[in-house]
Amino acid sequence: MTSQSEKAALFLELHRPGNPLLLPNPWDQGSARVLASLGFQALATTSSGYAATLGRLDGSVSRDEALAHAAAVVAATELPVSADLENCFADNAAGVARTVALAGETGLAGCSLEDSTGDENEPIFHLGEATERVAAAADAAHSGPVRLVLTARAENYLHGRPDLTDTIVRLQTYQAAGADVLYAPGLTSLADIRLVVAELDRPVNVLAFAGAPSVAELASVGVSRVSVGGAFAFAALGALAEAAIELRDRGTYGYLASSAVGRQAIQRAFV
Repeated sequence: MTSQSEKAALFLELHRPGNPLLLPNPWDQGSARVLASLGFQALATTSSGYAATLGRLDGSVSRDEALAHAAAVVAATELPVSADLENCFADNAAGVARTVALAGETGLAGCSLEDSTGDENEPIFHLGEATERVAAAADAAHSGPVRLVLTARAENYLHGRPDLTDTIVRLQTYQAAGADVLYAPGLTSLADIRLVVAELDRPVNVLAFAGAPSVAELASVGVSRVSVGGAFAFAALGALAEAAIELRDRGTYGYLASSAVGRQAIQRAFV
């Protein structure tokens, strides 16, 4: 058995510029075990994928639910696990610190903090407040019994604010506030990603987004991690919908071919 501290240290060490950690996002214990059996080195939860298992949209999960889900994924595998904690379910820095401290009690190797507010009118925290939140999260992540790996996220591109200059300033500020990994989901231009990597001194994560460069291209500009967000969960749900529509509309069973692949995968993983 590897200790939580050892998993956290390994998780950070796996972030290697030019040789990015491929970090898939399971949405339940079964998908975590399948991904672990396929040879991935670490996992991360997905807020949107988990919300879908509850019949909800992203942003509707509570802190207690997210932490319980993280603990369940941790229990499913010996791999390091990082948790998508959205904006840490808190309006202020003290609340952020409390969420990260609780995350440390679940067995996680790391967690992430977004600078999004949840307010459609003001979707991104002002830089000063966002930085205070990252600093509080970093202090909580690094001062507990286990040094969690903190990922700070600049959410501009997911909220209709494609401002590269502001995004870089935010990531630089979050780096100075103590974040271990920097992440601006939604970037798709290789030139922009290259510039982000060049302007930072911490590992950079890129989301495998529609139109994003390939893993090889991301490696060529020094990216350290590639994650998929809720995409795998939605791919699974898409396969479910397609199979159900085929049965409903055509009365045929073509979906059995892909279901056989899934059955073989769980037979290998669930041992």
